[in-house]
Amino acid sequence: MTPAPGRLVLLTMSHRVAPGLLSWPAWELLRGADQVICPDPHHPQLPYLREAGVRLVHAAPTGRELVDATAGERTVVYLPTADNDPAVTDELARLGGSGRVAMPDLELLPGSYDLPGARLLDLVQIMDRIRVECPWTRERTHTDLAKYGIEEMYELVEAIEDGDRESLREELGDVLLQVVFHSRIAEDDAEEPFSIDDVAGTIVDKLIHRHPHIFGDEIAETPEAVQENWVRLKGVEKQRDSVTDGVPVGQPALALAAQLGARARRAGLPVPDAAASAVGVVPPADEAALGDLLLALATAANAAGLDAESALRAAARRYRDALRAAE
Repeated sequence: MTPAPGRLVLLTMSHRVAPGLLSWPAWELLRGADQVICPDPHHPQLPYLREAGVRLVHAAPTGRELVDATAGERTVVYLPTADNDPAVTDELARLGGSGRVAMPDLELLPGSYDLPGARLLDLVQIMDRIRVECPWTRERTHTDLAKYGIEEMYELVEAIEDGDRESLREELGDVLLQVVFHSRIAEDDAEEPFSIDDVAGTIVDKLIHRHPHIFGDEIAETPEAVQENWVRLKGVEKQRDSVTDGVPVGQPALALAAQLGARARRAGLPVPDAAASAVGVVPPADEAALGDLLLALATAANAAGLDAESALRAAARRYRDALRAAE
């Protein structure tokens, strides 16, 4: 008489959690199983399973061999490789669907789960390996990458404006790569090294500090109140002498002018409305009209042999100096 089949459990685990951190049902299963089979001798959990007294068999069985191993009502646990061994699982599905094989009770038990953001760990590991092994990547500096960061942000903005969701996801990844790449370069600094964890820790602390209505006792029930808190707390953190401090003058001239004007308006300092009126510029009614006006000014400047970008940047710098003098 053929021994009755028992129980076959495929125990999946995430390599993105701390080794040894498994669910309680997974530990109970492993300690009580008749046999635990793992085809990968480098499986990250193996040292911790051995430490816990779990006896393992290193083998790469077929689906049929796994079924046979359960004969005699034995419980067999199989630890798939990182790709979950599709050849084995496909074979088990075929055997079960054939109706010609006495199948064990088949179970899939996740022993650990990925938390939100877990794939970022993969990115950090991949970047670390590329930094070490790629001849081009290991020579790059922060200065080398600066232009790429700007390009990637422009491409992200274009994807947003186009409403292209697929491109948006891709461009966000490219921007994220810049952050991870710069952080990996920073680890190699001989005098002031820092890592991606330091970068993340800094922004986490900043977000908590600047959202006291969530993480503290303050009340902010409108977007305007939240923004006021942000600006106030940022000013305390930075201890700046001028509202213009921290405004990057290397940004595009139009963005520079707008940021200076916004800073001045919040601080109650003069904004250049009077100068605009003096040349007959009427504030447009909406963004479309504003865009048409700016386009007309830029093309007119070009026709006159003038560089609109340089002209506006020079004016913005003069305005910045005037704000500092007014302060």
